Amino acid sequence: MSIGQTFLGLLESSPRHGYELKRLYDERFGQGRPLHYGQVYATLARLLKSGLVQVDGVEPGAGPERKRYAITAAGVTDVERWLREPEKPDVYLQNTLYAKVVLGLLTGRDATDILDVQRSAHLRVMRELTRRKTSGDLADQLICDFALFHLEADLRWLELTAARLDQLAATVVPGAPGADATPTPHHSEQHDGSPA
Repeated sequence: MSIGQTFLGLLESSPRHGYELKRLYDERFGQGRPLHYGQVYATLARLLKSGLVQVDGVEPGAGPERKRYAITAAGVTDVERWLREPEKPDVYLQNTLYAKVVLGLLTGRDATDILDVQRSAHLRVMRELTRRKTSGDLADQLICDFALFHLEADLRWLELTAARLDQLAATVVPGAPGADATPTPHHSEQHDGSPA
């Protein structure tokens, strides 16, 4: 997630202090991973330098002065562009789990165990998300649904891979049953070499 664009979106409704932006971000998007204050102020400094926000006021505080940030016209344009731009769909063509399964097969380990351990981990996380979803507000329900749908797709892949382990072993493990089988060429010739 782009923290900078998210801050711009939060600033569009009204100017805010860094502390307030952090609180709003953590409540709405943090999902158990709150931002560090250093990350907040480094992001605001970048946005300020890029002309996407400006300091709207400075107030004395118990510690350092508190700056209030406001979005600029360029910031509004930037967040508008970002909101209209589709996110790149994640395609996991180089997946760690796939590598573990192949390496398990290559090293003579039981790849079924690797898949079973992963399935258990997925199911545990899915149960936790389901509990959170049932007791959460609409935002929690939607973010949990997003994660659950991705985990369900992973589970389907785990089941499919488990069903195809013998085929996979035949293609990646030298000397495995079926690995030496050379496909018969499909020719349109008769056995004597004349065209069919």
